[in-house]
Amino acid sequence: MTPDDPVNILGETLQPCSSDPMTGFFRDGSCNTCSQDQGSHTVCAVMTAEFLAYSKYVGNDLSTPRPEFRFPGLKPGDQWCLCAGRFMQAADEGAAPRVRLASTHQRALDTVPLEVLEEHAQRDS
Repeated sequence: MTPDDPVNILGETLQPCSSDPMTGFFRDGSCNTCSQDQGSHTVCAVMTAEFLAYSKYVGNDLSTPRPEFRFPGLKPGDQWCLCAGRFMQAADEGAAPRVRLASTHQRALDTVPLEVLEEHAQRDS
């Protein structure tokens, strides 16, 4: 599998999302993607309690550790490469997490409008 060019939604070099926990389709810490990534794990999301509860409710429990898959379980504040479709679904239902724009791959724009991503941008102080 060959990753797509590492370009973020701002047209710049894709920045890392998280190495603790290690995230990404390639488990390289970035929201890199390729044609085999059917879920489009391209949105660098900052987990919230609300989003984690929502995700569990719709059938994707991200908070429970799964050691057999080397998955520690996520908690509020963790950053994770989220499927673009799941992000859009959560945004439509008012439960979307914050987004790190510089760490979100440009392929996310195939599913999520730029304005929606910008509306949920993480604001660093």
